[in-house]
Amino acid sequence: MQNAPGVAVVILNWNGKHFLQRFLPSVLSAAASSYEVIIADNGSTDDSVDWLQQNHPAVRVILLGQNFGFAKGYNEALKLVTADYYVLLNSDVAVRAGWTEPIIALMESDKAIAACQPKLLMEDNHNMFEYAGAAGGWIDAFGYPFARGRVFDVCEEDNGQYNDAADVFWASGAAMFVRSTAYHACAGLDEYFFAHMEEIDLCWRLQLAGYRIMVCPASEVYHVGGGTLPKGNSRKVYLNFRNNLIMLAKNLPLAKLLWVLPCRLALDAIAAWKNLLSGDAVFFGAVIKAHIAFLGWCIFKRSAGAGPRAKTPSLQGWLNRCIVWDYFVQGKRKFSEIVGHKPV
Repeated sequence: MQNAPGVAVVILNWNGKHFLQRFLPSVLSAAASSYEVIIADNGSTDDSVDWLQQNHPAVRVILLGQNFGFAKGYNEALKLVTADYYVLLNSDVAVRAGWTEPIIALMESDKAIAACQPKLLMEDNHNMFEYAGAAGGWIDAFGYPFARGRVFDVCEEDNGQYNDAADVFWASGAAMFVRSTAYHACAGLDEYFFAHMEEIDLCWRLQLAGYRIMVCPASEVYHVGGGTLPKGNSRKVYLNFRNNLIMLAKNLPLAKLLWVLPCRLALDAIAAWKNLLSGDAVFFGAVIKAHIAFLGWCIFKRSAGAGPRAKTPSLQGWLNRCIVWDYFVQGKRKFSEIVGHKPV
């Protein structure tokens, strides 16, 4: 009889005692013997590590010593974790019993599936999809990510319309199941990103290497998240815009990049000026800084997508047009209005 695959749920923590107090009990109570729970601490300065040692002494804690960010934090932690599957789980996610089994069963059925996510719903309203990944991520031809159940800032109500297990472009880093061998074969998360867009970049590279990315709505979790970027949070805006451009430059074929990149830079500029004219100078400045940083990356830091590439990769979850037109001009707010249930 074949042994059950090893599953490690790894929660990256940085000053998140309040989230650990609120959500770790659900992760632990659902674990039973089906998975190990590990906290990787990114150099927290609150007393979250002390709280863990006092209240959950059996939980393994990996002390990273400093704030490496999401990407390097996970890369460093996962060097010390042995499992067939890693589950990258945000500290602000609630789960329920049996949430891992459907996804592991799906991934075990096809070794080509490298990453998978559950259905993500809002923690304070389980009838609504959550921004960070909803029912599986897609991307358009200009690098704008969206999801089954979430387009830009509009999250749909969950009426079972996306309950099919499906190939997608990216799995949310809020609750990402990833095959450990594939993760390391493709060099893990890009540490230059620090945070934001890194899981989309990884899923893109995994697809280019010939793997599949899927969503398994038979499993669902509940995420606090944030939705829209908070006004005034220039760091988030900066990282999102910078990393999105880097992701395009790394993974698009050169012939396509030569026309996509100028169009994307122009769309970014329109968004920046629109916000400036609306009185949001912080957003404008963050986008300009992101473009300057991207230019610096191109000159000094440029790296290709890591990992082996399939000869003829077929990208799933790819919308071969600009979602900006569908959303802002045609007024389409739902995934089904833009894509339907068939690849475009």
